[in-house]
Amino acid sequence: MTEPTDHYFTARPASARARRVLRVRLAGREAEVEVAAGVFSPGGLDKGTAVLLADAPTPPPGGTFLDLGCGWGPVALSLGLRSPDATVYAVDVNERAVELTARNAAALGLDRVHARSPDGIPAGVRFDLVWSNPPIRVGKQALHALLLTWLPRLAPGGRAYLVVSKNLGSDSLQRWLADTLDDGYAVGRRSTAKGFRVVEVRRAG
Repeated sequence: MTEPTDHYFTARPASARARRVLRVRLAGREAEVEVAAGVFSPGGLDKGTAVLLADAPTPPPGGTFLDLGCGWGPVALSLGLRSPDATVYAVDVNERAVELTARNAAALGLDRVHARSPDGIPAGVRFDLVWSNPPIRVGKQALHALLLTWLPRLAPGGRAYLVVSKNLGSDSLQRWLADTLDDGYAVGRRSTAKGFRVVEVRRAG
């Protein structure tokens, strides 16, 4: 029988879980995390996320944060470690990713990191900070819909940081965001490193 093939944005991966424990460096410390097949970057910290974690500005000590497309949780876990007084929501359509992030947060004692499916976030929640390595490979239409769902939930004065490969359309995505979001938002390039751009979206205060 052929083993099922999943995309990391599959809601219910059919592939065997094949869980394993890795040691990774997050927020300046060594951490043990669980990863699994059927979830984005099961081999460890991917290059784009590493760029985001290195180049995004230091998060504030508190507030309400969002990791959009959490995978096994490196961004949400890093935010939780760096800002222990913040409430961090980790969102993914992939049920296995949500489970892994919840398990990893619990193992690190991060009880303010909440892993949820998109419909598990209360409608009234607004975010002071959004960090994301967005799922570019879902296709332009789905990606645009995703960003237009979550970026308008930035609180006044909130900021979002998105890491995107230059080869996968970071510059065109930045232009689209600038053209599409209303005048209450400012879109710019935060940094460039290792073939990736970090795009910043600011909402007016």
